[in-house]
Amino acid sequence: MTDLGLPDGIEACLFDLDGVVTNTAVVHAAAWKEMFDAFLRERDGEGFTPFTAADYDAYVDGRPRADGVRAFLGSRGVRLPEGAPDDPPAAATVHGLGNRKNELLLARIRTDGVEPYDSTLRYLRAVRARGLRTAIVSSSANCRDVLHSIDAEDLFDVRVDGVVAAERGLPGKPAPDTFLAAARELGVEPARAAVFEDALAGMDAGRAGGFGHVVGVDRVGQAAALYAHGADRVVGDLSELRGGDA
Repeated sequence: MTDLGLPDGIEACLFDLDGVVTNTAVVHAAAWKEMFDAFLRERDGEGFTPFTAADYDAYVDGRPRADGVRAFLGSRGVRLPEGAPDDPPAAATVHGLGNRKNELLLARIRTDGVEPYDSTLRYLRAVRARGLRTAIVSSSANCRDVLHSIDAEDLFDVRVDGVVAAERGLPGKPAPDTFLAAARELGVEPARAAVFEDALAGMDAGRAGGFGHVVGVDRVGQAAALYAHGADRVVGDLSELRGGDA
């Protein structure tokens, strides 16, 4: 399957949303930083240690919101009450901080909009033209709305996102469960499916799930880390899988 840059025997492609299909990864990172810096400033004063890009990559990127909050706060030795999923954004709880981040994210999306990576959409169409099945696998609870906004819902046979994961009690990345659920719905063994991810947690999930090929999409200069976390191949853009403009 050299025209798609995939090994022979691959029957399905499982795509992350943010950073692979859309350029919203940068918007997510900015919303996380705004939320965490405000929380830390209120807690520790003006001498607080800000949330960094390294923190985003290590603790937050690709994970469900509540898991990201727990992981980052744990790295700083901070424990908060769990609260409930419908906690208001002002609540000093794990879910409250997660909802505060989502409120900031949606405000940024409303202001700046969402843009797809056109090369990814072209790659998706080429994949489907070859008869391969496709799924979107995202920790985002906003996945369906984002796909609708870029008119891309019909490019995926299956959607396993933050809403679906919560309904089914599936742990998020770096656990492989959401990817495995998508493969099951597509009727494909993991060894015959390829995973496309930009997050280190997504690399871990792809490798842990025993998927046949794991492609790291490096938008931010972390190719070495993507390989270290299990990528079989790392590209800066999916057009590279087809030898140029996809």
